[in-house]
Amino acid sequence: MVAAVRTRFAPSPTGPLHMGNARTALFNYLFAKKEGGVFLLRIEDTDKERSEKKWEKDLLENLTWLGLAWDEDLLRQSARTEIYKEALQTLFQAGKAYYCFCTQEELEALRQDQISRGEAPKYSGKCRTLNAKEAEQKQKNKEPSVIRFVLEPRKVKFHDLIRGDIEFDAGLMGDIVVAKDWETPLYNLSAVVDDAAMNITHVIRGEDHISNTPKQILLQEALGFKRPLYAHLPLILGEDRTKLSKRHGDFSVTHFRKQGYIAQAVVNFLALLGWNPGTEKEIFSLSFLVKEFSLERVQKGGAVFQQSKLEWINAFFIRQMPLQKLSELCIPYLKEAGLPAQAGLDSSPETLEPMVKLYQERIKKLSEVPELLDFFFKKPEYSANQLVWNDFSKEDIGKALQELETVLQAIEEKDWNKETLETTIMPHAAKQQSRGVWLWPMRMALTGKQASAGPFDVAAVLGRKETLERLMIARKKL
Repeated sequence: MVAAVRTRFAPSPTGPLHMGNARTALFNYLFAKKEGGVFLLRIEDTDKERSEKKWEKDLLENLTWLGLAWDEDLLRQSARTEIYKEALQTLFQAGKAYYCFCTQEELEALRQDQISRGEAPKYSGKCRTLNAKEAEQKQKNKEPSVIRFVLEPRKVKFHDLIRGDIEFDAGLMGDIVVAKDWETPLYNLSAVVDDAAMNITHVIRGEDHISNTPKQILLQEALGFKRPLYAHLPLILGEDRTKLSKRHGDFSVTHFRKQGYIAQAVVNFLALLGWNPGTEKEIFSLSFLVKEFSLERVQKGGAVFQQSKLEWINAFFIRQMPLQKLSELCIPYLKEAGLPAQAGLDSSPETLEPMVKLYQERIKKLSEVPELLDFFFKKPEYSANQLVWNDFSKEDIGKALQELETVLQAIEEKDWNKETLETTIMPHAAKQQSRGVWLWPMRMALTGKQASAGPFDVAAVLGRKETLERLMIARKKL
């Protein structure tokens, strides 16, 4: 009987959740759900100095926001010290672990010597020859030490579900440190122990972990654990095709959330970073991804993070969103900009819906909304010169605004809508030397922007009183 698929996402809470780690979580989730298995979450917080609760909170909030719900209870490594001690005890009893008392200065001198001779740096195994009494005496003398695992000098082979067969020569690695002390296991040991305890069947992670795999396989063998299957995902590259790093900017999930990217869009975009469905289709729901995902379609080469692509996908989801939902999502951004409070207006979705509707086709991300809609909440700022259309004089524009006001004053409140405004104004504007002599100053007076929604749309949302008041202000500027 084939074991049910069990995958895990195992981040360290030492910083905000990065988009690259979110991609790893997504691929683990998709593979598990596609195979009818479970997706587990493990917090690797054994680094007591760097791990912080605020980063764990950031992690959990962003996974929830992305819709990547984990199965079973959350596991924290900080609560499992006794289990790692048992594993260390097993290694010591089997002669597979020993104390190393070499100082950092000694190790660095050895490293430099090996490099100067053209050799790959590795630990010499010096402390492996210490007998139990010597090691005990050094500990009594409180000499600093770590615990090393004996790497057998042999070839280690494994099959990567993405990259095929891979082979390492463990003899070139040297014995590795697996714990700082009995209370502080390091990554390779704790990951192996927990993968076994959680019955993980598939380890899906970034390709930067490939070099850890042979070490973990040897640890599994020494501890009598079953080997899981491995799949190493391609790196995420910046648009300059170098590894994504801090110099490329802030690539935390929280940053993109604050910028106003939609969760569905981020999931859709992350799925395309190293995977393709085998078709030209580029827009997916999470349920579709679960149905279509396969490791066979994950590429080996690096995946380029194109922010313009993310914006395009995000704009698509914004256009498809129900107006009420979109308006609700806009409220925090407007509040942060102080716009509803500044105008003393109700910031409910119903109030915002007519405004948001005018710009739904243009919004790429929600952080753009305050700048697009600000003129609805406060009188626009512009100069008299900005009211002038082409080569017309200020007098010409002033006269046009006066005529425009007169025409608009004849429209009653009950008839004030886009259709009436357009059918009333356009015949008059068409009689002018240029329609722009009416329409341009109208747009500028109402919005203060060179590019905006159409003046009739804007006037309909602003209402009769506010529209006439803004036209009067514009005329006075001239």
